[in-house]
Amino acid sequence: MRTGHRRHHRAGCALACAVAAAGLLPIRPAAAAEGGPARHLKQPAAWFAGEDGRRVAANILSHQSDLGGWPKNVDTTAAPFAGDRKDLKPTFDNGATTDELRFLARAFGAAPEAAWRAAVERGVDYVLKAQYPNGGWPQSHPPGTGYHRHITFNDNAMVRLMEFLREVHTDALFAFLDDGRKRAAREAFDRGVQCIRKCQVTVDGRLTAWCAQHDEKDLAPRPARAYELVSLSGSETVGIVRLLMSLERPSPEVVRAVEAAAAWLESARLAGIRVETRDDPASPTGKNKVVVEDPAAPPLWARFYEIGTNRPIFCDRDGVAKRTLAEIGYERRNGYAWYGDWPRRLLEREYPAWREKLGVQTGK
Repeated sequence: MRTGHRRHHRAGCALACAVAAAGLLPIRPAAAAEGGPARHLKQPAAWFAGEDGRRVAANILSHQSDLGGWPKNVDTTAAPFAGDRKDLKPTFDNGATTDELRFLARAFGAAPEAAWRAAVERGVDYVLKAQYPNGGWPQSHPPGTGYHRHITFNDNAMVRLMEFLREVHTDALFAFLDDGRKRAAREAFDRGVQCIRKCQVTVDGRLTAWCAQHDEKDLAPRPARAYELVSLSGSETVGIVRLLMSLERPSPEVVRAVEAAAAWLESARLAGIRVETRDDPASPTGKNKVVVEDPAAPPLWARFYEIGTNRPIFCDRDGVAKRTLAEIGYERRNGYAWYGDWPRRLLEREYPAWREKLGVQTGK
């Protein structure tokens, strides 16, 4: 995950036609809608107890599904839900559910309304119930029969749930929850760590990285949308490594997993190129992404790498892998984060600091 445990999420970019690339520091995906609960989490307690905080809490509460989670791609703080409650489809995708629960927990801490406490309890239960026995989480619960059923690292969904559950059993924000839920959250987090270790892909006897999705039964890499093929992820792997590095007393197996993933990320580094958005009057938007050679450019990583060859993969909605960004159509070429510098800070600063700290600990 990030370099350590943080109390609250800070959400980022609004959804647009392009899927935003994961940032350097946050391992959390961008918020599903502009603003949302995350933007209020740093407010003082008096704000939550006041008129504005209570109004926002009521709005959030109205969007909670009967199952306990929240929908994606909507600002649940802006206005009360006015539709048919059967249309509320809870999910963990695009940042949904966890920040709503954090907000309501803060609201309850400031003004202990029974409805807010009950909503947090239902939400925590929803997250716990969604976990597979092997420790993974689907993108949504109930998981259905499509790709949403797979264990979902994509956009750091599972990592974000694990961070939330760690807060449930360690953070004073959730002190009002009963010991049984806190214990269940701790156990679920531990199962998640074991699932992460088992999902790490081995190539020729060596641990490498993770796919954005893994099979919910045999843990093998799996595809998602047509242009998200079975692969190793240069983005999601970063969030997973940060989570593992945040463990206070990592086991030898966790240490091995982190070191192997860092080595893989180093091997996947792409030098001498940069992605440039150029004017293109012939394109639908007047702009077009191109990859250009630049010996002085900082390193980049591809979002997806072919397992076994480590060659970057690019794909259109036809599901056919291509070797270069230029080979796929305009819409996907410009509407998806195919390149990024996601691992750069991790490799240059965070991982070396983690190894140094670990060396001090193990040298005692």
